[in-house]
Amino acid sequence: MNQSFNKTLLASSLTLALAMQAGLASAADCIDLRSDAAPRLELVRGKSVIKRFCTPASQVTVGDPKVANVVVPNSGEVVIVARSVGTTNLIVSGRDKRSTVIDIAVGLDTLALRSQFDTLFPQEKDVRIGSSGNALILSGMVSDAAVASQLVELATAFQAAAAPSGTDAGAGVGAAAGSPSPSGVGAPPAAAGGASTASTGAKVLNMLSIAAPQQVMLEVKIAEVSKSLVDQLGAKAGYTKTNGSWTYGVVSSLLSGGAGSIGGVGTGIKELTIDGEKRDGLVKILAEPNVMAVSGQEASFLAGGKIFIPVAQSSGGGTPTITLEEKEYGVAVKFTPTVLAGGRINLRVAPEVSELNREGIGISAGGSGNASAILPSFTTRRASTTVQLLDGQSFAIGGLIRNNVTSNIKRFPFLGEVPVLGTLFRSSDFQNDRTELVFIVTPRLAKPMEAVPALPTDHYVQPSRTEFLLGGQHEGKRATATSKE
Repeated sequence: MNQSFNKTLLASSLTLALAMQAGLASAADCIDLRSDAAPRLELVRGKSVIKRFCTPASQVTVGDPKVANVVVPNSGEVVIVARSVGTTNLIVSGRDKRSTVIDIAVGLDTLALRSQFDTLFPQEKDVRIGSSGNALILSGMVSDAAVASQLVELATAFQAAAAPSGTDAGAGVGAAAGSPSPSGVGAPPAAAGGASTASTGAKVLNMLSIAAPQQVMLEVKIAEVSKSLVDQLGAKAGYTKTNGSWTYGVVSSLLSGGAGSIGGVGTGIKELTIDGEKRDGLVKILAEPNVMAVSGQEASFLAGGKIFIPVAQSSGGGTPTITLEEKEYGVAVKFTPTVLAGGRINLRVAPEVSELNREGIGISAGGSGNASAILPSFTTRRASTTVQLLDGQSFAIGGLIRNNVTSNIKRFPFLGEVPVLGTLFRSSDFQNDRTELVFIVTPRLAKPMEAVPALPTDHYVQPSRTEFLLGGQHEGKRATATSKE
């Protein structure tokens, strides 16, 4: 009997305690309309919340229905629909004629974007998402620039998908408690949570910092070997005879290609000339330019010179004016690095080697046919590509093997075709040009040096007059580290 009574008493006590706790929680969650402190509500765009009043309300009025909409189902509660980013307020009038102003701030829903970030980029733990007005703010530290770009693109797509695209016309400003609401103010939450023009101009502010080194040094090696072989062999055999006032010859020079001359010569001349020439040239070019740039920025390098080329410009029917156009030549490199995850470097590089030719281009004025000016011409070798390498790896991005063979034979008709003896009546010219060129690039992640390295001029000592004039020395003797007194 006593045990049954004790169980009943315990159950009643627990029920009473739960009821009291629920009542206290309900009282704590409700809005006290008789309080002098103005409450403030933080809402998320596109979401709805239900707020209860501690005392019955007679009327609820919203300041800006484009920011927040209200539905009043009864005198004890209100449904608030956050429609667009901004601030507004509610004026709630109680039955005792007292009014309470409730401030409302509507912001962006960053929890959904945070969930996407955690799913797609689980290793990026230091990324923070905030909002200011209608803009998302991304801050914190990321591993590399590629991840930062992807985060910004994802946030931009999230903004575009979540932004409302229209507005409801004829929105009201107030609703009596317990009565149907006017269009817009008392609309159901599903319809009222729609669109608004207040959210135009949504954007993403990128305040992310990159943890990876962002400076890239590019080492470019340009190696070229050019070999030229020229063989010439020619002969001139001739006999001239004077008969009265006329002079005639059998054959003239085949090497020069000139015709026999007519003029006064001796009564008889016999001539035999053999001309042979062999030239063998070798040119080697090795350039190693080093350039440094920040990730995502273009850097350029030029070791060479500039030349100005005259260019004619039309002046509207009158005499054309001559302007000078600048042309650069030498060893040039342009590249744009992008640091990726894992020490990978995406590289857009364009090396170029150009030089002036020994023989220019002759131009003539007035159609005379004789060259009155010689314009410079250039030999250019360039490559342009995009590669992806690890720190310190090398890659040959361009190569050229050129082999030009030129052969010319000049002979006297019929006589130059005679075996053995015809050698005296013909000349041959053979030229072979072979060029090999390769570009090798090596990107490296660069960091500031703790100590300044030695410069090439640190150990140079200027010679004295005696050392230069009498000894013919271009560099003086280095001073000893310690001097004896």
